[in-house]
Amino acid sequence: MYRKMDVAVTGISCICALGTTLDQGMKNMFENVPVPSPPKQFSTDHPIKYPVFSIPDSENSNARGSHYGQADYGKSEPVNKWVSKKNLDLTLTARMAIAAAAQALEDAGITPEVLKYKRVGVCMGTTVGCALNNDPFYIKYKQGNQPGMAPIKRFLASNPTESIAEEFDLDGPTQTIVNACASGTDAIGIGAQWLAADLCDLVIAGGTDELCKVTYNGFISLMITDDTTCKPFDADRNGLNLGEGAAIVILEPIKKTPPLKDRAKCRVAGYGSACDAYHLTAPKPDGQGLKTAINQALAHSGLAKTDIGFINAHGTGTRDNDKIEMRVFKQLMPDTAFFSTKGYTGHTLGAAGAIEAVFTIYNLINGIIPKSLGFSKKDPETDIAPVTKTQTISCRAAMSQSVAFGGNNSVLIFSLP
Repeated sequence: MYRKMDVAVTGISCICALGTTLDQGMKNMFENVPVPSPPKQFSTDHPIKYPVFSIPDSENSNARGSHYGQADYGKSEPVNKWVSKKNLDLTLTARMAIAAAAQALEDAGITPEVLKYKRVGVCMGTTVGCALNNDPFYIKYKQGNQPGMAPIKRFLASNPTESIAEEFDLDGPTQTIVNACASGTDAIGIGAQWLAADLCDLVIAGGTDELCKVTYNGFISLMITDDTTCKPFDADRNGLNLGEGAAIVILEPIKKTPPLKDRAKCRVAGYGSACDAYHLTAPKPDGQGLKTAINQALAHSGLAKTDIGFINAHGTGTRDNDKIEMRVFKQLMPDTAFFSTKGYTGHTLGAAGAIEAVFTIYNLINGIIPKSLGFSKKDPETDIAPVTKTQTISCRAAMSQSVAFGGNNSVLIFSLP
């Protein structure tokens, strides 16, 4: 049984292939869409250079708000890095999390002085968290050499949740969610539940993941990676493109601090999560897990299906995932607009649910939704189509959902105050 929530979103941020800030990213979503390209961070022996969505190089980008100092975001080997104010040697996964947290806190108008007097929880989703990007170390070790321990120390220091808590001197509850591609969605849902249970006064929640050679090779081996730009929901879809990024929402209880109503961007109205336990990677053909998660989120929110103005779907561009999602939409919410934003960002794994939640919030507040990039031809198996052009929309609530490996399905519903 879910606790009834009265939780506000007061700050949002996103770092992804679209841009190093949410404003930059949203401008590019509607004006200057990035095109994926072969990874620069690592090389493989594959004859096909499968494209990915990397975060953009920007030597002058201010990735942090003024209250929290300047963060240097530039070009460095082997990957781009944000520099922590504490000069910690961290992976890009953790650095993106810190930078996104600072942006979101700034967006919420929360200064370091305010944080000192609050119980602040941190709940972050990730998948591998860059744990597997240390292959040079392991290669040397297997060859009988004694490589330096710096990569291992960096990994051990780079739990994204603990990195944020350390960076901002927080002492509330912390949890890192590793639930495949639903990790970021679940982190936000769990963070909202913490507030409903009065475990803390404020929660920093979201997801973060960087491109990784092992996951890159792994998705290629599963034969679900497109060698061109992905085409979510299209009849000729042929797989996903990987991406990287981080996104954060700042959550605060509405009832506990009445003036908060004036700062609330929207409410976390509902959260649902269900596992169909059907297959290691494929969703259950009848979509039962996703249906259950959607119905849980709706019941939790007290909203009707007709209150949902649009759905930011998981929409990976893979044959099975998109087919199941479209079947569920046609059965449960046939008249609701839906789209995928992975044609703009790639599939960012543990960060995907958080990035898409932030996009959903932005779209809801601003009354505009993007076209489902990559779609051009309806799939005759499902006979339903996503949004095909950018359009204005007026509604009180929207849904963001994740359909993950292991049969994990998670859904968030956001509503205007």
